[in-house]
Amino acid sequence: MAQGKKGTSNKSGKTPKVTGVGGIFFYCENLEETLKWYSENLGIEINDWGFSSFESRDINHPEQKNTLQWKPFKKGDDYILPSKKDFMINYRVQNIEELVEKLKKNGVTVLDTIKTYDYGKFVHILDKEGNKIELWEPI
Repeated sequence: MAQGKKGTSNKSGKTPKVTGVGGIFFYCENLEETLKWYSENLGIEINDWGFSSFESRDINHPEQKNTLQWKPFKKGDDYILPSKKDFMINYRVQNIEELVEKLKKNGVTVLDTIKTYDYGKFVHILDKEGNKIELWEPI
């Protein structure tokens, strides 16, 4: 087996862990007014799907570009359910499969199975306080 960082042994050679924040999502009362307010007052550019992307570079790997997705959802949308909170944070992770195995062993509630898209792999969990967390391993 390959050795991951800090001596962790795993299949991929990468320690299953969070590597950054990948997104911030929250509920609002009036979606159109909220999008307009953020656009007009803070200059946030919003794409056709209602998302805004903030790009950054990894300080240890400057050739690597990271993005943080930002999006309000209309209150009542089921995207953040089953959490009763008004927000959800997306964390960028590495080695999502082994991370999910570790979380299950630790008794963490895993809400769904890992889904793969053109832009990465996703799974949702609940933290100790019932906050829904989205884990994303970018391609």
